[in-house]
Parts: sequence; C-alpha cells; structure tokens
Amino acid sequence: MKYIDPHIHMISRTTDDYEAMFKAGVVAVIEPAFWLGQPRTEVGSFKDYYSSLVGWEQFRASQFGIKHYSTIGLNSKEANNEPLAEQVMELLPLFALKENVVAIGEIGYDDQTVAEDKYFRLQIELAKELDLPIMIHTPHRDKKKGTLRSMDVLEEHGVAPSLVVIDHNNEETVKEVLDRGFWAAFTIYPRTKMGSERMVEIARIYGSERIIIDSAADWGVSDPLAVPKTAQLMRDKGTPDSVIHATCYQNALDAYGQSGVMKESDWSDGVEFDQSVLYGGNSVLRGGQSPKKSSQDIVEN
Repeated sequence: MKYIDPHIHMISRTTDDYEAMFKAGVVAVIEPAFWLGQPRTEVGSFKDYYSSLVGWEQFRASQFGIKHYSTIGLNSKEANNEPLAEQVMELLPLFALKENVVAIGEIGYDDQTVAEDKYFRLQIELAKELDLPIMIHTPHRDKKKGTLRSMDVLEEHGVAPSLVVIDHNNEETVKEVLDRGFWAAFTIYPRTKMGSERMVEIARIYGSERIIIDSAADWGVSDPLAVPKTAQLMRDKGTPDSVIHATCYQNALDAYGQSGVMKESDWSDGVEFDQSVLYGGNSVLRGGQSPKKSSQDIVEN
C-alpha cells in the first residue's frame, strides 16, 4: 500500500528518514511552513526558509523517490510580532504561487491573541484570492475553543469547508469538525497528543470520510513513519483496507489536489532521480558515496 504524509516538517529530518519513508511506502509528502523552535527576528530569515521549502527540500526528497509539496504561510506564533508579520505578509504571495505549493498554511491560532486573529484573517483572504486550499493549525492550549473559533472565522469569510483541512484534531474536536464539513486531520506522535491506538479507535467510530492521518514530524520527539505505522496497526486491528487507503492516502490527495498542483500522476510511475545530480552545486551525498539511481537501489541498500 502507498502512503501520503500530508503534514511533515522534513527540513528538520535527515536523509535516513527520507530513505526509511520510501521503503515504508510513502510516495508523497506535504511540508507546511511552521515555527522553527525559536522566534525569527528578520524578514530575510523567512525568505530563506520559504526558499528552502520550494527549492532544496523538493530536490532532497526527490533524491529518495518521494514527491515533495509545501504550503506557505505565517505561523500563528510569530504573527504576534506585528512589525515583522507585516513584512512577511508581503512575501507570502511571492512564494504561494511557486511550483508545488498546494495550500496556504499552516495558519490559525496559538494563544488566540488579537494579532493572531488579524493575520489569520489576512491569510484566509490571500488563500481566497489565489484559489488555494487552507491548512489550519489548531492550538495546543484551549484546543476546542481555538478549533471552534477557527471554523467560525473561516465561515465568516465565506470559505467552503471542503477547501480547509483542520489539523491537530483529537477526540474532543473531531465530531464538530466533521459535522461542519471540514477535513479533519490528525497528527500522530509517540506517547503524547494523538497516538496510533487512539487513531484506530477514531477511525472505527467515524469511518474514513474526510479524515486524514499525518505525522507532523519535526525537530521534536516525533516519528516520520507515523503514517505507515498507524496504517499497519489499523490493519492488525481489522480495519478495512478501504478505510486505511482513504485516511492514509486518498483523502489527502483529494483535499490538496483541489489546488490543481498535486496530482497522482506526479508519482504513479515513480519519481525519477539520480543522486549524482547537483542542486545549486550541492548533493545529498558525501565524498566517496555511491549514487543511487533507482528505487530498487534504495530498497536493496
């Protein structure tokens, strides 16, 4: 079975992770713009970061047979630095129309401040202007309140729920998200937040319609194999293959495919690569390492 991880921060991961993901059946990933662990202080750091998402990281993924997409946005945490946020907002349209960008995101609330609300609304309008889907970050504190507020604001701006993926859901939020017609995504972490066992139960209760499983693996304790591992646990627990396929592959493709950018044909015949190729003079290899030139090379080594 093939998998899509539609929310993973590969800029924080290693080439070993890419290789392990490929071997586990991951064929495509979506990397959302996010907070890097400490505040950025200059607009140039955002510019360089966005450039890496739409440039080097796409290349790096391709060298391990994985198709890479990204989303572009100002994260809610850094929206609270308003002088910097104003400058970042000027950058967003320049990157949101780059190749392989499939949504505006991840945006929403963190502490649910006035500034966060302002830049959330501005980015909703940007998504509408560019006709792109939206990826929502729901807050880790006061999650239910923030999730409901996010949906209220989206509806206020006239955004079709079918164009919005609400991420970081849990048992407390899923029913309301689904009832209101949004996509409900779940980030699977080891031993915290939402785990694989709980995800299996959610799929049992709610089925597969508009439910998406991702890893959100980043610089913290997280697992880039969370999607295939959860799929395997679902299989072990007797979950129908149709539900696994929908939640771990098809729903992500349907949601973000609305961008017109993400297409199954991008990887259906395999992602061509040659690790001897350079990007800006750089390679994923180091001196003396033999380049792999096919998916079989990866599987066999």
